[in-house]
Amino acid sequence: MEIQFTTDLQGRLTQRAAQHGRKPDEFVQDLVAQYLDEEDRFLEAVERGEAALSRGEYLTHEELGERMRRVLQP
Repeated sequence: MEIQFTTDLQGRLTQRAAQHGRKPDEFVQDLVAQYLDEEDRFLEAVERGEAALSRGEYLTHEELGERMRRVLQP
């Protein structure tokens, strides 16, 4: 796969890769892998939340506010 970057973005990626002691192509591959991993985690969390909601497992706005007050009290 080949991807074209703008001159500005290519320069930024090259500079950031050098700061990390990496080749630009390796650096970009790691960035994309990290992004996809995070996207997978996010989608799984959304699915768990939707499943909990379907089961009736949720807090009202007031219940959430009360929990937050208790957690944040000194």
